[in-house]
Amino acid sequence: MATKKQIILPIVVLSLGIGGFLAMSALKQPPQEKEAVDNTPLVAVTQVEFNPMTFSVSSYGVVNAKYETELVSQVNGQIIYLSESFVRGGLVKKGDILAKIDPSDYDADLIDAEANLASARATLVQEKAYGKVAEEEWKRIKNSVPSDLSLRKPQLAQEIAKLKSTEAGLKRALRNVERTVIKAPYDALIESRTIGLGSYVSMGTPLGKVLSTHKAEIRLPLADKEIQYLINKGKHSQVTLVADLGGKQQEWTGTIVRSEGVIDKLSRMTYLVAEVIDPYGLASKKSELRFGTYVTANIAGIEAGDVTVLPRHLVVNGQIAVLDADNKLTYKTVNIIRQFGAEVVISAGLEQGMNVITSALDYPVEGMQLALPQDKLLQQDDEPEESETQLAMEEKE
Repeated sequence: MATKKQIILPIVVLSLGIGGFLAMSALKQPPQEKEAVDNTPLVAVTQVEFNPMTFSVSSYGVVNAKYETELVSQVNGQIIYLSESFVRGGLVKKGDILAKIDPSDYDADLIDAEANLASARATLVQEKAYGKVAEEEWKRIKNSVPSDLSLRKPQLAQEIAKLKSTEAGLKRALRNVERTVIKAPYDALIESRTIGLGSYVSMGTPLGKVLSTHKAEIRLPLADKEIQYLINKGKHSQVTLVADLGGKQQEWTGTIVRSEGVIDKLSRMTYLVAEVIDPYGLASKKSELRFGTYVTANIAGIEAGDVTVLPRHLVVNGQIAVLDADNKLTYKTVNIIRQFGAEVVISAGLEQGMNVITSALDYPVEGMQLALPQDKLLQQDDEPEESETQLAMEEKE
């Protein structure tokens, strides 16, 4: 039979356990309510700005002289004179003497030609006199008609032909004497000289090469699709040429004078030709545009009107994502009139001041609610103020 102690001890232990549990339950704080999390996607936007634009087309090319002339000897002889300007890089004026070939033999030929001409003229005068004498003698004979031979007409024609031949010989001799003096055909830059003082040259021997300094030409390749942005296919359009010379960027202005009219078989490009007047600045004080310079070109094109320029990657299937007035996603179909590099030119489909979404969305659905980063920051700034107000009210209570 259990004793009184054995009965009371379990009851005491059980009571203490229940009391401890109740005490701990009283000390335990009720779970705090979790704040609602705003999962609205954040997006970055840029505002649409429409501005007037004039299209231009870019190209590149190398500057070359409009005229290049290979100087060639037209007579035989020894070089007896060379001009100091007749060197590579020398600048000469039209008519300047570059070199002389020994004219001795040609001077002698000229004297012979002059003597032959004088003899032919004398013979012609003499033959004309013989013809008049023969005509007077035949006038005394009334019963017969004189023949051309009797009147010495064939002999006269022969002497006239001889005179013309000697005149041609004189012109040839004079021309050969003139050809012994090599002159610049125009204002030019000497590109090369292939003879030296004392050299013997024959007909056809190259003497040097000159480049005209009056005009320069640049062949500018263009893709066929780019020509649509030019006025009158680029003809007579202004072109700005840019190059780095002496560590500085310099510009020149030229004009498109013609199109080569064919598409290159290898590059599939159409070539326009730009012309620059006085590239070396000899008649003006502008900076020189040296032959062989690599230049980039901007050709003025058509007026595009009011357009906006946006990154090309924002256009998907001809549409652009826009954040509307209610901060919801919507898509606008746009009209792209030109694409260059990483940008596109849009003429219609958007309005001034629209917010174009520039950040990527994981699962975009038209009409979904979006938010801007600045809106979230404003909400966060408002929340602490509300908490402080609520805490102050609790303390008063």
